[in-house]
Amino acid sequence: MSDFILPDIGEGIVECEVVEWRVQKGDLVEEDQPVVEVMTDKALVEITASEAGTITQLYVAQGQIAKVHAPLYAYQAEGEPQEQEATRPEQNAESSDAPAEKPATQTPSSPSEKPAPTSAPAAATSAVQGKTPASPAVRRLVREHGLALDEIAGSGKEGRVLKEDVLRYLDAGQELPGKSASAGPRVEPLRGVRAAMARQMVASATTIPHFQYGEEIDVTDLLALRERLKVQAEAQGERLTLMPFFMKAMALAVAEYPILNAQLNDSADELHYYPDCNIGMAVDGKVGLMVPNVKDVGVRSLLELAAEVTRLTQAAREGRVEQADLKGGTITISNIGALGGTYAAPIINAPEAAIVAIGKTQWLPRFDENGDVTRRAIMTVTWAGDHRFIDGGTIARFCNHWKASLEAPESMLLHLR
Repeated sequence: MSDFILPDIGEGIVECEVVEWRVQKGDLVEEDQPVVEVMTDKALVEITASEAGTITQLYVAQGQIAKVHAPLYAYQAEGEPQEQEATRPEQNAESSDAPAEKPATQTPSSPSEKPAPTSAPAAATSAVQGKTPASPAVRRLVREHGLALDEIAGSGKEGRVLKEDVLRYLDAGQELPGKSASAGPRVEPLRGVRAAMARQMVASATTIPHFQYGEEIDVTDLLALRERLKVQAEAQGERLTLMPFFMKAMALAVAEYPILNAQLNDSADELHYYPDCNIGMAVDGKVGLMVPNVKDVGVRSLLELAAEVTRLTQAAREGRVEQADLKGGTITISNIGALGGTYAAPIINAPEAAIVAIGKTQWLPRFDENGDVTRRAIMTVTWAGDHRFIDGGTIARFCNHWKASLEAPESMLLHLR
C-alpha cells in the first residue's frame, strides 16, 4: 500500500482545504482520474491519481485542512500484492484536521481509555463519504447555513442536491434536528480565496492612501459599434463584450500616462514602470473574488482580447485560474455594473497603481450640441489611485484620455497594432 503525498500546488502554499472527495474508500481509480478537489488561497485545484489502483484510506476529512508534503490518501497500486491496511496518526495536531476515516477497530492503549461508541460517528461518516451528490458550491452553501446535506431532498439527477433545493429548504424554515432557536452565532473558518482576499484588502486599504475620482462616460456609440462587430466575432467563435474595448482604450491611455502602469517598491523610494500593460479583471467566482489579468493588452487585437476575457472569466468562475494568470497585473478593471451597481469605491489591488470600478450603463436624457434632449447610454466609473505618487490632475487627465477613446471608439483604429 502506498501513500499519495500532497505535492506543491503553488508558490508558497503550505496547506489547502479539502473541498470534495471524488472517490471513496474501496473505489478503483485510473491514472490521472480526479480524486479530490482542494482549495488554496488562490484557486480550486483538482488532484488526480498518480497511478491506477484501489483507494484504501482518506486521511483528511472533507472541509478540513490538508498539509503540503503530507499524506492525503492511501491506495493499493494495480498489480501490487495485497497487504494489511495500515493505520496512520492524524496529519496534524489540530482537531479540525482529523483523518477522514479511522480504522474500524482500535485497541485502547490503556485501561482508562474507552473505545468510541459505534453509533456516534454516523453523521460525520456520512458527510465524509459524500453519499449525497452535490457540487462544491452547493456543499459550501449548505455549510454556510449550518445544514446537513443528507437532510435536503435533491431534485437533480440521481438525487443530486441543487442550489435551488437548498434555498427552498431554507425558505421552508427547516432546521437541523435538535437545533435550538437560542443557539449562538455559527462560527466558520475563513479559508482559501476568501482568506486571501481578506488579507489582501486589509494590506491594500491600510498601506495605500487611496485617491477616488468619478466620471460619466457616454458609451452610446461604443454599444452601436459592438453590435456591428458582434456578429463577425461570433462567426469566428468569440463572444465580444465591452471588456475588450475597455482594455484596449486603457492600454492606449497607459501609453500616454505610463505612471498609471507603474508600481512603488516596498520601501517606497522607487517607481517601477512596466513596459507591458497587463490588465486585471475582477471576477466574482464561486470560491470568492479572483483577479486574473490579460497580458500585453497593447499588442493584442480585439478578438484576441475577447478570447482571453472569456477564458479567464470561465476559469475564475470555476475557481481554476492558473497561477500565471494571477501574477503580473499592472492595473485593474472591476465591472461591478455587471451585477447591477451604479457606483463603487474600489480598493487598489496592491502593488498596482490604480483600479477602476465600472457601474451599470443606463439610458438617460442628455442635451446634444443643439440643446435638444436625447437618449444616451451613460456609464459611471470610479477610479482609485495610489495617492503616494498619483495626484488628482494625473488621474483626471488619464481618465479623460480613456473616456475619449470609449466615446469615439473608431478613433482607436488609428492606434491598433
